[in-house]
Amino acid sequence: MTDNLINRDETSLRDLQIRSIVKMLFLNKVNIENDIGNGANGANLLDSIDLENSFNENELNWKVLILDKKTTDIISSILRVNDLLKCGITVHYLINQSRSALSDVPAVYFVSPTKENIDFIVEDLKSDRYSDYHLNFSSNLPRDLLEDLAKQVTQIGKSDRIKQVYDQYLDFVVTEPELFSLEISNTYSILNNPSTTEEIINTLCEQIATGLYNTVITTNTIPIIRSPIGGPAEIISEKLGAKLRDYVINTRSSGLTDADSLERCVLIILDRNIDFSCMLGHSWIYQCMVFDVFNLAKNIISIPVKDDKTENITYKKYDLDPNDFFWNQNSHLPFPEAAENVEIALTKYKEDAAEITKKTGVSNLTDLDPNSSNDTVQIQEAVKKLPELTSRKAVIDTHMNIFASLLSQLETKGLDSFFEVEQSPDNAKTRARFLEILKDGNTTNLEDKLRTFMVLYLTSTDGLPKDFINDVEKYFQNNNFDINGLKYVYKLREFMQLSNMTLQNKSLEDGSSKASTGKGSTLSGLYSLTEGRLQGGVGSLISGIKKLLPEKKTIPITNVVEAIMDPLNSSQKNTETTDGYLYFDPRSTRGSHTKKPKRQSYNKSIVFVVGGGNYLEYQNLQEWAHSEIHNPKKVMYGSTAIETPKEFINEITTLGSMN
Repeated sequence: MTDNLINRDETSLRDLQIRSIVKMLFLNKVNIENDIGNGANGANLLDSIDLENSFNENELNWKVLILDKKTTDIISSILRVNDLLKCGITVHYLINQSRSALSDVPAVYFVSPTKENIDFIVEDLKSDRYSDYHLNFSSNLPRDLLEDLAKQVTQIGKSDRIKQVYDQYLDFVVTEPELFSLEISNTYSILNNPSTTEEIINTLCEQIATGLYNTVITTNTIPIIRSPIGGPAEIISEKLGAKLRDYVINTRSSGLTDADSLERCVLIILDRNIDFSCMLGHSWIYQCMVFDVFNLAKNIISIPVKDDKTENITYKKYDLDPNDFFWNQNSHLPFPEAAENVEIALTKYKEDAAEITKKTGVSNLTDLDPNSSNDTVQIQEAVKKLPELTSRKAVIDTHMNIFASLLSQLETKGLDSFFEVEQSPDNAKTRARFLEILKDGNTTNLEDKLRTFMVLYLTSTDGLPKDFINDVEKYFQNNNFDINGLKYVYKLREFMQLSNMTLQNKSLEDGSSKASTGKGSTLSGLYSLTEGRLQGGVGSLISGIKKLLPEKKTIPITNVVEAIMDPLNSSQKNTETTDGYLYFDPRSTRGSHTKKPKRQSYNKSIVFVVGGGNYLEYQNLQEWAHSEIHNPKKVMYGSTAIETPKEFINEITTLGSMN
């Protein structure tokens, strides 16, 4: 995986969502379409918009933005306050909070299509809170709510104040260039709870299908849909296929053409059981560790800080800006490698800063005055470089602090030991090593210990010895730790043949397929364990930690995606497995999944997991997608929710307690 993986030239899902939101904030005006369309990708997209010439008045129209909690999450994940200012947004409010009247300012509403929000909008109209009303709904506004809105507005005689009503189809959260979440939590436990009614399942699957529909519409493509037979993935595929088929029929009747007519995209919908253990295991990737150890949500990292005197816990928050060069270049790298790189970045900053101070004669960059009248060439050049250097230093400081906090947690909990055990072969030595970890006297990492045992149990080739299982259970019982989640894991292995057991791993370095053995089908083989020491700076802090270097291999979800997207380069066993998947073509008005699909290649895909996703799968998919330099693939990855191992364990603990 190259350092420029995140910032490639191709338009990402995040770019597409930014385009749609920016267009909405410019009141859906067609005359700025080209400004947005021809702009740079990613976080620099707004910088390319020609604000001065976007309006006939040659001035930016200022507006107020009204959001609800859900749409706040959508926007805050990809735009910052400064970005909103570029779009003419002077202030933004939650729709349900007390707001002052701004009767001479137009308002842009971006809210969920609910009865409550409709009533809030009508109340704002009644009180003449704003001058004009531009209504945008995050998803399709149902006909009954549209009629309710029209009726109430007509009754108060304010219909002339509503200038626009748009369905934006943006009801999903993007936190990485190609990663999205529908923010529907506890999906796995709901769908796998024996007491869940058919009505609840259908309602939830309809909600998921609607969220996927929003994503697909934003990507401006009509994909082929593939999913395994049986389970929620099939139900969602059928519902989504019907929605997209209706869309195709409506656009054809309206004279509109499918923008994806030349190249088809494939949407692969999978159930979480495709690979259960990847939700529980420990990862050595920087991004995955931050997500696992700390609270990473909506691109904000919350690190707990304990007051030694009061014992109170507060949270230090770090905002991962889309322009964060270090995160973009290193989030997918192993933790020790990323730690080395932050040290290199710091050294490079110091060299650049020293060069400027040497030329200007100041002792410190802070001594430079940007407003100085000194017109020497050296001072002018220094002042020009100062904002970039200041920004770069702030990013480096942020990640130095994150690494320091990670190291503290890693050493306190011994996280590298869990990762090493999970990657080791299934044998008596590995089990003995795990029992040593259990007896280390450390009770701050009981959940980590449980996770590692679950991984060992799920990935064991022939099953774990009974006496070993009894010893482990006794340990948790002696520490009064809830092991109801284990009951569910036992049942899962006993009554289900995990689909990942039938898939073959593939090395991403030489392109060769290898039959999976033992843990090779899930987590083992993703990394090789090599002894190493990091020296100097941050490296000195982790000099006692093993340097685990990646041995690039695919994991089950990536094997499925490769078999569907690139069958010629996939193993015969994997393609035979996916040949049995359902096939839906929304462009076909009938019989789209009655024939066995032909194997064909795709360059673009959307991969969606029902029941929880994780950063490990996202990173592995991106690595595979760009492993072939001359023929890279575009893979978007999403889930009902991106869940931490802790959150997922809570779900299966709930299920286990019902037995």
